[in-house]
Amino acid sequence: MDYIRELRKTVGSRPIIMAGACVILINEYKEILLQLRNDNNCWGLAGGSLEIGETLEQVAIRELFEETGLKANKLKLFNVYSGENFYYKYPHGDEVYNVISAYVCSDYEGVLTREVDEVQKLKFFKFNELPKNISPPDLPILNEYISIAY
Repeated sequence: MDYIRELRKTVGSRPIIMAGACVILINEYKEILLQLRNDNNCWGLAGGSLEIGETLEQVAIRELFEETGLKANKLKLFNVYSGENFYYKYPHGDEVYNVISAYVCSDYEGVLTREVDEVQKLKFFKFNELPKNISPPDLPILNEYISIAY
């Protein structure tokens, strides 16, 4: 997130448009992988912001690997999200209007390993047993995916 850190030195905490990607990772049991985030103590999807020169698919692949240790072999674009529902104020005060490309992945490899600076815990959940404390920007994405897939 070097680009955003550099940008924040200029604009401070005021709202910015932040483009990024997330991954809806589904295992062979049709469970979805969520991570308990360190920054807001909520469960969410693996994902992050776009760095200069990256494609959104590259962001999804990079963030999935960095946060979970898993390598996506194949991604499928699910949907692109933006607008008022994707405004978010981080606990430390930074404000963003997210533009998020959500990808679905069920073809992956690797050993599940959390990134300790960002992730408290990684866990697969059944669609009907998701935790209550879902990270606000991920909730509409999860709700839409589950309404279609479940």
